[in-house]
Amino acid sequence: MGDNMTSVTEFILLGFPLNTRTQMLLFGLFSQFYVLTLLGNGVILGLISLDSRLHTPMYFFLSHLAIVDMAYACSTVPQMLVNLLSPAKPISFAGCITQTFLFLTFAVTECLLLVVMSYDRYVAICHPLRYSVIVSWRVCIMLVVTSWTTGVLLSLVHLVLLIPLPFCMTQKIDHFFCEIMAVLKLACADTHINELMVLAGAVSVLVGPFSSVIISYVCIFRAILRLQSGEGQSKAFSTCSSHLCVVGLFYGTAIIMYVGPRYGNPKEQKKYLLLFHSLFNPMLNPLIYTLKNSEVKNAMKRVLGIKSFMKG
Repeated sequence: MGDNMTSVTEFILLGFPLNTRTQMLLFGLFSQFYVLTLLGNGVILGLISLDSRLHTPMYFFLSHLAIVDMAYACSTVPQMLVNLLSPAKPISFAGCITQTFLFLTFAVTECLLLVVMSYDRYVAICHPLRYSVIVSWRVCIMLVVTSWTTGVLLSLVHLVLLIPLPFCMTQKIDHFFCEIMAVLKLACADTHINELMVLAGAVSVLVGPFSSVIISYVCIFRAILRLQSGEGQSKAFSTCSSHLCVVGLFYGTAIIMYVGPRYGNPKEQKKYLLLFHSLFNPMLNPLIYTLKNSEVKNAMKRVLGIKSFMKG
């Protein structure tokens, strides 16, 4: 094995086995999706900052979710676009490790932010009279800082275990970015501890939090059904359904990829799932919150009204 090991300085990302014409078509399509992701989440951020009616804990958390979604897409999509144009262009070892770290950081942070947002909705609907006390601005800031810090620290643990590994001469990563499990397959050493830590981390930030989100929403829907006002029920369902759609998309694909069964040959399937997870999820989130949330739609109308008045 010692003859097969080398000091790796770069990797080649194999991406998707497609012909040149299809790669050019996907480059154009994914470029548009990437722009829509940045634009959509940027619009959400702009609306929250410009409209004082959205200066509430719920939209404070949503603004951080938009930031994470943009960063999440930026950590993987640009490299994928480069690979579609130049499939043989390598990525440096440092760049690959950095991409792995950033992807894990933003993924874990988004998991925790979605839990925080479900807790916010739980308190708002099940304990409305105590909402301002329980979800104070100090608590909001603490929850957001904890989410970001946990994301960074958990990613550092994986990084510390990954960097010392010796890598074989085969430097081709069978993925469209430096996904941690794909990188581990190139190591010329026992990676059971690394894989166990990835599984443990996935369970801790996916299964546990997702279970708490489900429990929260069971309580939320029971509280909504007890509301006397039909308008109150409609508003509560509208707000919660958008968040529930985002939770389902994010946790569903992530659990299948990192916690689901590993029998058969799911490698290509999981690659496409991760493509959906890293490209389409961040693009769909602002659309879901805009189309399903009346407050966001009204804020957009107010902001556009102000702009048209200023132009006139």
